[in-house]
Amino acid sequence: MSMNPVEFVREVRAEASKVTWPTRRETMVTTGMVFIFVVIAALFFLVSDKVIAFVVQTLLGIS
Repeated sequence: MSMNPVEFVREVRAEASKVTWPTRRETMVTTGMVFIFVVIAALFFLVSDKVIAFVVQTLLGIS
């Protein structure tokens, strides 16, 4: 099926106009939540790494 490039662009614009775009506030709230969860995940893995390292060092008698 070959499509005329002009018709293709017209259909793409029609489909893009149907998209419900987030508001600026929704985008900022979502971005903030992502940053908060990234910090929480980083802290979780930092603490997990330190606990595992401590346990391994204790079991192996490494100072």
